[in-house]
Amino acid sequence: MKALIPAAGLGTRFLPVTSVIPKEMLPIGSRPALELIVEEARSAGATEIVIVISEGKELIRRYFSGESDIKIVYQHEQKGLGHAVYQASEFFVDGEKVLILLGDALVVGCNASKAMAEVSAANGGASVIGCERVPRERVSRYGIMKMAHEFDVAEGDAFELADIVEKPSEEDAPSDLAVAGRYLLDSKIFDFLSDQIAGVGGEIQLTDAIRRMVACKYPFFGYIYRGHRQDIGNPDGYFNALVSYRAKEGR
Repeated sequence: MKALIPAAGLGTRFLPVTSVIPKEMLPIGSRPALELIVEEARSAGATEIVIVISEGKELIRRYFSGESDIKIVYQHEQKGLGHAVYQASEFFVDGEKVLILLGDALVVGCNASKAMAEVSAANGGASVIGCERVPRERVSRYGIMKMAHEFDVAEGDAFELADIVEKPSEEDAPSDLAVAGRYLLDSKIFDFLSDQIAGVGGEIQLTDAIRRMVACKYPFFGYIYRGHRQDIGNPDGYFNALVSYRAKEGR
């Protein structure tokens, strides 16, 4: 298994500080947030990690320059998450699992990636998408999942995925189960991204490519991982991550 960390976003919600330091390199304790995400990937069993960056984020390249298992590639145009993921396609071969960890999503309280790998192994190597429940009024901010078989799911539960929709309206959302920054996908995802047309916001959406895979009967599961995702790409989420980290470390 190899890991892929998209970290090319401009960090506009954190300006002006992100004009100097990438949001992924903001400190959590004494280490950059991105280092904690890399550590999660390694602990989950990733043997190689590809980080996708954009021009102006060379600090990330310099910081990890001595790490032999880390490769750096560029997203030269901001065309969406799916486009960013596709830039790393050359590093993955057919039959390989692709562990995707969003560079601005820090999970506190569990190793979500390791748990998802265990769910995949228990379900014949199926792809797994980490998710969380969100208030209905916020579903339009996320990729939202539809369960193949409805039941009352809670933290630690996995379910078969029937569909996934990017940023639906509250009225059209199939559930309140939102993608939460972690994916473990079959490498066939790159074939679907290679001809994926732009979707919501005029961007190449990873969710749309996953939806096409689900429609083609590739096995997918959603997994409500234990722990909490903190969006460190905005000041409130970053502050919450700091508080959670201090509580975890007993400081």
